[in-house]
Amino acid sequence: MKKIFQFLITIASAAGLMSCHDLDIPVTTALTPEIFPQTETQFIQAAGPTYNSFRQSFAVEYWFLQSLSTDEAILPARGGNWFDGGRYEQHHKHTWNPDNAHVQGSWNWLTTTVSTSNQNIFLISKAPESPAKSTSLAELRTMRAMCYFMMMDLWGNVPISTKFGDTTTAKTSPRAEVFKFIEKELQESIPNLSAVVGQETYGRPNKFTAYAILAKMYLNAEVYTGTPRWNDAIIACDNIISSGKYAIESDYRKMFFINNGPQIKEFIFAIPYDASAPNGYMFYARYSLPRSLRAKYSLPFTPSSAASTLPEFYKYFNDAKDVRNQQWITGKQFDYKGNPVMVSTTKKGFDEDYQGADAGVGLSYQVDITPDVIIKKPATFDLGNDEKAWNMGYRNNKFYADSTSATRNQNNDVPIFRYADVLLMKAEAIARGGSATNGQTAISLVNEVRSKRTTSAAWTSVTLQQLYEERAREFAWETWHRNDMIRFGKYEDTWAAKTDKDVKKRLFPIPTNALQLNRSLTQNPGY
Repeated sequence: MKKIFQFLITIASAAGLMSCHDLDIPVTTALTPEIFPQTETQFIQAAGPTYNSFRQSFAVEYWFLQSLSTDEAILPARGGNWFDGGRYEQHHKHTWNPDNAHVQGSWNWLTTTVSTSNQNIFLISKAPESPAKSTSLAELRTMRAMCYFMMMDLWGNVPISTKFGDTTTAKTSPRAEVFKFIEKELQESIPNLSAVVGQETYGRPNKFTAYAILAKMYLNAEVYTGTPRWNDAIIACDNIISSGKYAIESDYRKMFFINNGPQIKEFIFAIPYDASAPNGYMFYARYSLPRSLRAKYSLPFTPSSAASTLPEFYKYFNDAKDVRNQQWITGKQFDYKGNPVMVSTTKKGFDEDYQGADAGVGLSYQVDITPDVIIKKPATFDLGNDEKAWNMGYRNNKFYADSTSATRNQNNDVPIFRYADVLLMKAEAIARGGSATNGQTAISLVNEVRSKRTTSAAWTSVTLQQLYEERAREFAWETWHRNDMIRFGKYEDTWAAKTDKDVKKRLFPIPTNALQLNRSLTQNPGY
């Protein structure tokens, strides 16, 4: 059963326990160190608000910043829908400013989760000493470190706050100092984190989560600090690989279905989502699926049909034998009986530029999802108001549309760190000059992943460009492409309507509301 756990603390009982999907823990009663927490279950309950907070915006605002700012995804207006003051256009063109709603939303989400972590750490630190207390504190410090990693990645120089109730305003810390802080937090937490993998720790960080964060930091250390640390990245990856507790899944698509969960051997850390939960939204199908395919996927709502990929990104899916191609919705559409998916409209409804006298005559056409995304009305970043516009751009259905949900929300859990990433990170670190270990080479590691993804012949050599393309195929729509583009020096490239080449855009601006609340913060250069 996928649903894992949902601890509820109510006024009547501080230890009500019921098995469900999420760490959904509204704390509504006063707790004191003398009576709570004491047991392992109570420590998990006490930490619950941190996990609730972390789940909130990862698959929404954070995804917008990490994906729409790359060639991986675009969210244009279609028939006047989704312009929303140009916020999505800003992501695509790299013209965002400190007032962009998603920049503000992501900052507020991460700083709130840090604050919640600090509060939970404060409460738990007052409990009597026990192994359960040490593990709980280590888990919370790791979650806080993960938030700071995301902030460091997005904004570079950020304030560091670790004390609950501290009324002083934290100054902006340089990116290199933030890096050292995260590294220290993780290294100190690892000895007390659990090495258990599976249902018991699912949705909470274990030792291997901490090593995965470190691996990602070391792989990007030259970007973050100016100093490459390839061998440290390899060591962090080896700590996960040598455990023998993870493996490449043989069925790529099933990893992202609505019934995924702790049984997935690739998931090192994933966010559990529950479509019925009152907090935390996972809307990938709503944004990506064509509206004409509602019936095909038996959805209780009409998809917004807003987000698609670009030809510049889809070109990496050039192996017909690769199962990862199946995450995309492309070309002419058929239902599951093999019948063409048809839509009834008019000639002008199909093509708004049609000027014939029979423009109002009915037309029935087979839905055809086309690859190009043509901005017809640049002033409003709009593709047009006809069926052709609504079908522009190949759509991603990796996190398979959830027909079981009564709302637009989905039950698919979303991985942040996967074992395939660990293997490819180690391969890249070796290819960039790190020392090969344990008999593994860059090519052997890449082929280990590819052996479960394609029936094409194994590679005999690998370049950094090939590694970049392999990562694009493997982690599409998983919030890592911006990170990859910057590390590979491709973030300043041109794609679609994006021509900005300013390297300062590798960092987002600290939002206006944060600067107003904390006058000690320093805005990033260029904003």
